[in-house]
Amino acid sequence: MELLKMEKVKDGRYLKNYELTYRNKAGREKKYEIVSRNEIAGPDMIGQKVSGVSIVAYYEDKMLLLREFRMGVNRLIYNLCAGMIEEGESLEECIQRELYEETGLSVRKIRSILPPSFAAVAFSDVKTQIVFVDAEGSFEDHTSENEQIDAKFYTKEEVRELLETEEFSSRAQIAAYFFALH
Repeated sequence: MELLKMEKVKDGRYLKNYELTYRNKAGREKKYEIVSRNEIAGPDMIGQKVSGVSIVAYYEDKMLLLREFRMGVNRLIYNLCAGMIEEGESLEECIQRELYEETGLSVRKIRSILPPSFAAVAFSDVKTQIVFVDAEGSFEDHTSENEQIDAKFYTKEEVRELLETEEFSSRAQIAAYFFALH
């Protein structure tokens, strides 16, 4: 596969749409659309910038899950605390801010930060980091008027039940599965 051309086709407030033209293995041109949170200056910049974080948080023997309304799927789903890194903000500052904004909790300890990974490779170059933290504090709503989030800590048994009956984001489903069953 060879990338022949890249063209921005839409410049939205939060997302930019690009059309990529490839030469496929049969030698024919293939048009492909992607979205990015970043301004991509050229083909070598696709997927280079980390734009956000997903937080797997624990308190004692419980896991934090958010039941939140997601406009992209028009329903409530279970998800991880997550968000975008703001200009000039360190990853650690982003972790603390996002956890606080979405739950009112604070980070007691960062357990682990995984290397950057792609969030949705079928249509986007969005790259995020998954972090594991111990959280503390009390739940408070600090969300914007455009967010509907109910945050709660769940036991392994409660998470097992949710996995059988509820809809999740894929990242939250994987984290919940390994928390509950392993």
